[in-house]
Amino acid sequence: MQQSSFWDFLFPFVGFFSGVGEDYLKAQHEPATFGIPNTLLPDEASYTRSLLSELQTGWSQDTLISIWGPWYVVAIFFVLLFAVGVIYCMIRISQLRHLERVAVAKSRQSIVSEDIPRSQLRWQRIFDEISSDDPGKWRLAILEADIMLNELLDTLGYKGETMADKMKQIDVSMFNTIDYAWEAHKIRNMVAHEGSAFELTEREARRVIRMYERVFHEFKFIT
Repeated sequence: MQQSSFWDFLFPFVGFFSGVGEDYLKAQHEPATFGIPNTLLPDEASYTRSLLSELQTGWSQDTLISIWGPWYVVAIFFVLLFAVGVIYCMIRISQLRHLERVAVAKSRQSIVSEDIPRSQLRWQRIFDEISSDDPGKWRLAILEADIMLNELLDTLGYKGETMADKMKQIDVSMFNTIDYAWEAHKIRNMVAHEGSAFELTEREARRVIRMYERVFHEFKFIT
């Protein structure tokens, strides 16, 4: 009686573990599938089915937002912040390289170019041209001196489309060498417009350059 009762007690456990073993062996030979529990509500089942289908094609932005919630916005913020940081670093590297190139170019300049103002160097070149025996260089010296005069007028604040427009605005009491500027500019126009038809002697060329020089000295444009 006791033996029969013992087997009656043990038989359900043997059946349970036997069923578990059969299910396990079936799982080893059958492909895994994603099932949807029957306990889900219709809306929940539809949402779950949408998520499972997107696993194969990739999640949409709406799905990512619904899953991650506010963390999705935080992630986007940090991605943008990182991109801005990368762009800033690239710009700074470009600027530093530019400064390095400028420093190298500056180190290659001669001491004379570093110590003498730009206008003084230009005037020295004009003086060398007017001192030559080439009439073509005399004409070039006058043209370059007139360009310097135009820059001087701009520096003094006179505006106009032409040199004549600028000089017409000049107060004679504030510009003692205005007559020299007018005469030198008129000869420059003849040199530029008439070309070789305008006979320019060495004496006349030197006289014109001296008039420009007086104007430049008045305003300390050259030393």
